[in-house]
Amino acid sequence: MSVRVLVVDDQELVREGLAMLLERATGVEIVGRAADGHEALALAQSLRPDIVLMDLRMPRMDGIEATRRIVGAHLDVAVLALTTYPDDRSLFAALRAGARGYLTKDATVEEIVAALNTVVAGGTALAPTVQGRVVAVALGGDDSGQGHRPHDRLTSREVEVLSSMAEGLRNEEIAVHLGISVVTVKTHINHIFAKIGVVDRGQAVAYAYRTGLAPRTD
Repeated sequence: MSVRVLVVDDQELVREGLAMLLERATGVEIVGRAADGHEALALAQSLRPDIVLMDLRMPRMDGIEATRRIVGAHLDVAVLALTTYPDDRSLFAALRAGARGYLTKDATVEEIVAALNTVVAGGTALAPTVQGRVVAVALGGDDSGQGHRPHDRLTSREVEVLSSMAEGLRNEEIAVHLGISVVTVKTHINHIFAKIGVVDRGQAVAYAYRTGLAPRTD
């Protein structure tokens, strides 16, 4: 049987594009689409999908609150978070609200389908970029401790991307500078945000200067 999915995202292009791609995948049926948490809750109650593929940052009612209400209503509907910025605040808020998985929007269709199947089977699906953080917290780890700085987990390429960001380069300029594609630059930036626990470019640049990853020129 196909996994019945409700797609929730406030951006129509993302919502419709994701639904279209998933509809082409074997074993997935898109039963509805919602543009915010209010619509997601109403459609989850009326359609009873197997899984709600939930964006987190939306107007009116965000994905965290919508997840909390869907899970609290005991609808036998699972929630799989799908977001652009995998920061700690969003990650743990989604899991505490009852999400059974957490993916980032750079995931491939194959990865999303695999996560849907894992959740339907009763498991938990986490993006590779957040798995380490969840395990560290579960084991009582603290990234702020000596020898466990967040940026210690950055790859050499991610450090290069972060340094380039701190120099004021745009994604297209970083791509040319490092000889990689713009899509790859965006993927590195998402990974950087997740690993150092920030939610936007400004915070990442501030972190780079604060930790010495981007030496000050003044």
